[in-house]
Amino acid sequence: MNAFLIAIQFLTRIPVKPNYGDPDATTFDLTESIYWYGIVGLVIGSALWATSGFIHWLNPAMNTSVLAAITILVWVLITGALHLDGLADSADAWLGGNNPEKVLTIMKDPRSGPAGIVAIVVVLLLKFATLEYLFQTQASSVYLFLAPGLARAAIPYLFLTTRYVGSSQGLGSPFEGTLSFTRTHQWFGITLLILAIITPIYWIVVSLLTLAFVYWALRVLMMQKIKGLTGDTAGATIEITETAILLGLSLLV
Repeated sequence: MNAFLIAIQFLTRIPVKPNYGDPDATTFDLTESIYWYGIVGLVIGSALWATSGFIHWLNPAMNTSVLAAITILVWVLITGALHLDGLADSADAWLGGNNPEKVLTIMKDPRSGPAGIVAIVVVLLLKFATLEYLFQTQASSVYLFLAPGLARAAIPYLFLTTRYVGSSQGLGSPFEGTLSFTRTHQWFGITLLILAIITPIYWIVVSLLTLAFVYWALRVLMMQKIKGLTGDTAGATIEITETAILLGLSLLV
């Protein structure tokens, strides 16, 4: 389970302590950890579902705007805004760079420019608006599992189909050339199986169609801008995919 703990430690702020003893074992576990991303996404979804359920239990008449805002707050806190940082860096770089070298240089700048700030605001506003609407429909809040679960479960496919061009010390470097399509299919299937048990199938179908389109569109953009992907663009992909899935569900429910 060390790979699972590493995935939780990397993707969330949940206090866990993976074993970083044997260097060879740690390297293997680090590579294996990406297969657990979908499961960690479901853990995040569980926290969001539990939060909304607890608040509704405390006050069934709670204003849906307040409920949506608190849910997003928990979402940001549990992930440590990790992917929002990648979204901001990617937005600044994609708009400010006119060649791959310039784009990558801007991405490495820890400061956020206007494009990055606007990107974060837009994504959070869209998440807020869609959650508020979904809470208003009084549909089962199990849809909170879909966005974080599927957006992260598909990340291995992005690394399998796109060349990593980030720093050799970057967060995505351990996964370059080390992943397996078979293992990725297996773990993505496990995530889908769990979702099929707790969510309606037609919600999953809509979410998968949205996921496929967003991943394809963003991969095309990555190839045009930097001829590959980085840890920042992977984080941006997760944030944009989560938002798109919520938008798709809001059209369905």
